[in-house]
Amino acid sequence: MTEGLTDDQKTFADSLDRLLTDALPFARRQAAVATPGGFDEEIWQQLADLGCMAAAFPEEHGGLGGGPEELMIIGEKFGRHLVTGPFLASVVLGGHAVLFADSDAWKARVLPGVAGGTKKLALAWVERQARHDLHDVATSVRAANGGWVLSGRKDVVPGGAQADVIVVSARASGDRRDRDGIVLVAVPADAPGVVRLDERAHDGNRVSTILLDGVEVDETQILTTPDQGLAVLERVIDHAIAFVCADAAGSMWQVFETTLEYLKTRRQFDRTLGSFQALQHRLVDLYIDCELSWSMVLDATQALNTPQRRQAVSSAKVAVGESARRVAEEGVQLHGGIGMTMDVPVGHHLKRAVVMNASFGDADHHLGLLASSPVSRESSHV
Repeated sequence: MTEGLTDDQKTFADSLDRLLTDALPFARRQAAVATPGGFDEEIWQQLADLGCMAAAFPEEHGGLGGGPEELMIIGEKFGRHLVTGPFLASVVLGGHAVLFADSDAWKARVLPGVAGGTKKLALAWVERQARHDLHDVATSVRAANGGWVLSGRKDVVPGGAQADVIVVSARASGDRRDRDGIVLVAVPADAPGVVRLDERAHDGNRVSTILLDGVEVDETQILTTPDQGLAVLERVIDHAIAFVCADAAGSMWQVFETTLEYLKTRRQFDRTLGSFQALQHRLVDLYIDCELSWSMVLDATQALNTPQRRQAVSSAKVAVGESARRVAEEGVQLHGGIGMTMDVPVGHHLKRAVVMNASFGDADHHLGLLASSPVSRESSHV
């Protein structure tokens, strides 16, 4: 899975894999998930020291000058090792929302801290009535008393519990489902009027409901113009989808390799389970799923800065999501009864696949986007 990577990227991938193998055995991972924050602060700082938080940011903002390929490497390793914590929330979502927006002041203010692991961001965009439509925004930011007032509710905010600053999508003008009139607003998490209701997600990470009750903001906190907000949000979410697809692919490979080893050693009827041809065929199917999914991840990652971004990302979300759940379910079944317990990693990989499929638009949503895209309409006549 290192084909196409530079020597530096391969070295980074190997270093990250060694770090997580040594520092995050399964028992420590489970202990971290059980803490109030859901992750291990010591390992978070080790990841920052290795350069994970800085990898995808430009050097002028405290980063290492990488990009989507570095995020792909990190996602794949995080999926293999079931890493929890606010990396997706802070670096991929909140960090890239600031990076892609127009505010140089906020880039200088927060991105070096994000890159160093000392500051955490979150992106709040999900609203209950919107389903997966990014342009359906009821949260409002209106001029009042010489400034602006932000009001509304955001649901299922990744990393909201740990965030120092929350980037909120809000409507400055127009009707609720208009594509224009959306801005991104940077709000300190401890600002008056911000209420966070935190809970544990199915995969062990933490998400929050964010209530915004007349939060006062000034002009400098509005990161985009009303005609740019949706485009920035879509670009950020596409980067996040590519990241979780890489995470899912890493999880799939780990399930496949663990299950293969288990079938080689587990004996039944005086034979190893792996000697049964029917089970060998099932393992071959899982291997094909893993290979095809990794190809989709590579395609989506390489397309992030091209006009084909949306089609490639939606295609990967559908294909990788379905394969990830299928591989994890097969892994649980082939492990037998122990696969249903929380004492082995395979069941936790299944939980991760379930959350991945529900995040950033389900399969039906992305199939709809593909069906309505210009590329799809043209290819349907070929």
